[in-house]
Amino acid sequence: MNSLQNSLLIVGGLTLVGVVLYNIWTARQNSPRQAAPDLSGAGLDQGLDASLAKRKGPQDPSFLEDAIDILPTPEKKPPLDALIDVIAAIEVDAQVSGDAALAALPATRRVGTKPFAVEGLNDTTGEWEMPVAGRRYHAFQAGVQLANRVGPLNEIEYSEFVIKAQAFADSVGGAPEFPEMLEEVARARELDQFASAHDAQLSFTVCATSAAWSPGYIQQHAARWGFVAGVIPGRMVLAAAVQGLPPILSLSFDTQAAMADDPALSAIREFTLSLDVPQGPREEQAFARLREAARILGKEMDGVITDGAGHALSESDLNAIALDLEQLYDALDQRELSAGSPQARRLFS
Repeated sequence: MNSLQNSLLIVGGLTLVGVVLYNIWTARQNSPRQAAPDLSGAGLDQGLDASLAKRKGPQDPSFLEDAIDILPTPEKKPPLDALIDVIAAIEVDAQVSGDAALAALPATRRVGTKPFAVEGLNDTTGEWEMPVAGRRYHAFQAGVQLANRVGPLNEIEYSEFVIKAQAFADSVGGAPEFPEMLEEVARARELDQFASAHDAQLSFTVCATSAAWSPGYIQQHAARWGFVAGVIPGRMVLAAAVQGLPPILSLSFDTQAAMADDPALSAIREFTLSLDVPQGPREEQAFARLREAARILGKEMDGVITDGAGHALSESDLNAIALDLEQLYDALDQRELSAGSPQARRLFS
């Protein structure tokens, strides 16, 4: 073997080594970032404490495998309200037991796309409530919601409401008094127009600028802000300070990646932070917390904040959104539909 062949072998060997090293480097660059190990087991406890205490700032690092059990429990169903409901009074000649009222309720609690409800006047408290077994009532009222995010109550739905309310009244020996259909449908359309003009569901997308993230990496960083695992894989929520209210913020990423056989191998390049404005009280300062969470998470995870179209959001853009939201909150307050109120939560659902 001459010197030329030896040189070619050496060059070939060096080239092969270089290719191998480059492939290793590329694989490391492209592999998703992993959550830092928590050998002490304290991370989970800290995450649980963060959720229970509803802290409003970053928490110690923690990774929550499952925190569904500590999410707020649903609050008592809010009563019918003439502001957002059609209400038909039902007079009865004699007291009706709660058991009889429950047996007379229709099989479904919806009229088309709108919630339907029947309430009884509690003889003891003098308050309207959903019928309860063992109690007695001397008056009832049936109601259907005027509007929701699907749209306003229409004539067909109103007619279905009349049929259901009449059937209940007949079963308990009552006589209903229905409002004028055309007036209520017109009221529903006006309310729907107001709601459509003052609805806001905001979302920011945080996109990776370098290496991708694993599900555990996202969850670990989000848990520092008090986010806990939601019911749906790939979703986390920041619980409200008041038990029973909807989450202040939600964080979501690819569900398929979260459900993968080995999530650590799943590469995620973006996640979304969302805020349903009318669902949360103004005093929660949800947008300020959304903005700060997106900023800090983006900084810690090497990400950039973008809108739904992928355009980066500047501080001036965020300031403009904050100003618009203050005006929206004012408009809802003036209409007696304050954000986070039971009426607003039902209307904007």
